[in-house]
Amino acid sequence: MDYEEFEKAVDTLGILSRLSKKDVKEKYLKLSKRYHPDMPEGSAEKFLEVKEAYDLLCKYMDSYCFSFDKEEFIKQFPSFTNYKNWNR
Repeated sequence: MDYEEFEKAVDTLGILSRLSKKDVKEKYLKLSKRYHPDMPEGSAEKFLEVKEAYDLLCKYMDSYCFSFDKEEFIKQFPSFTNYKNWNR
C-alpha cells in the first residue's frame, strides 16, 4: 500500500474527517448496497472499487499502533477528564 492508494480509498468512501472503524464500516455498507450490481444504480466496477477501498482501509486501521498514554486517552475521550473515575 502506498499513500496514493490510501488517499484514493479515503476518497472512494467519502471520508472527510476522523472516523472510527465502526463508522467506516457503516459507510462501506451504505455504498456497497447502493452500488451492488442488482440495485438500480448498481455497477459491478464501482461495487468492486468500494470493496477494495474498504479492505485497504481496514488493513491500515488493523495495523495502526495505538498509544496508551494519558494524553492520547484524553484526546480520544475528552469527556473523561478524570479518567481514573470514569468507570464508576
